[in-house]
Amino acid sequence: MRCIQVGVLVSMSKAYHPYHLVDPSPWPYTGSIGALLITVGSVLYFHYSYTWIMYLGAITLIITMIVWWRDVIREATFQGHHTQVVKRGLRYGMILFITSEVCFFFAFFWAFFHSSLSPTIELGAVWPPVGIEVLDPFSVPLLNTAILLSSGATVTWAHHAIVSGQRLEAIQSLTCTVILGIQFTALQAMEYYEAPFTISDSVYGSTFFMATGFHGFHVIIGTIFLAVCLTRLIGYHYTRHHHFGFEAASWYWHFVDVVWLFLYVCIYWWGS
Repeated sequence: MRCIQVGVLVSMSKAYHPYHLVDPSPWPYTGSIGALLITVGSVLYFHYSYTWIMYLGAITLIITMIVWWRDVIREATFQGHHTQVVKRGLRYGMILFITSEVCFFFAFFWAFFHSSLSPTIELGAVWPPVGIEVLDPFSVPLLNTAILLSSGATVTWAHHAIVSGQRLEAIQSLTCTVILGIQFTALQAMEYYEAPFTISDSVYGSTFFMATGFHGFHVIIGTIFLAVCLTRLIGYHYTRHHHFGFEAASWYWHFVDVVWLFLYVCIYWWGS
């Protein structure tokens, strides 16, 4: 009987399938606690100017991201759990995630066009509303457009360099992409600081800062995503045939580029 039990345990410890059944992990729990602390802390900050709960949640979430990504990198690169079947599932998951992000931004564009195509009498029956001094679309926004499109070219260059086995070119082009992402964020922060209107200035301010602000947040996330890929590329984690982490980051970055083109044409140029 004991031999049978040992045999069953040994057979259970072996994987006779191409899927990756992850080990129990505490990081989903710590991540949800961090998100809850950020939400509650933000409400307390808005009403009572208490900040320590929000900062505690942010620190918890950042630490969770670091250790969780560490585990995923270990499983993919050193333990060999990311088989072809697993990578196909990850691709489907990334495609569905980007699709959900498309729906997310679609809501902001819907709100913008709902108000701009038929402005109400409270707005002066014109768009932009009466009293709103809009930003010049051919100054900082146009420069940011050039920067983001250039970053899309450099990340494509990095992808082709990885596939071709040109490691040095891949590092150089991916470094350029990260730098361009940081420059975009810095210019948008400067634009926000010098903007002649705020988020509370009618529906124009609300839709403008919500749409461009969430896009800026996605640029920050994408820049972090690519910076992690750059660190892994320097550490010899990627090969010509095993680099899905970078592929996912490049898909996300191209999505950010496309959303910005719509933002620039619709909100900055047409909306002004």
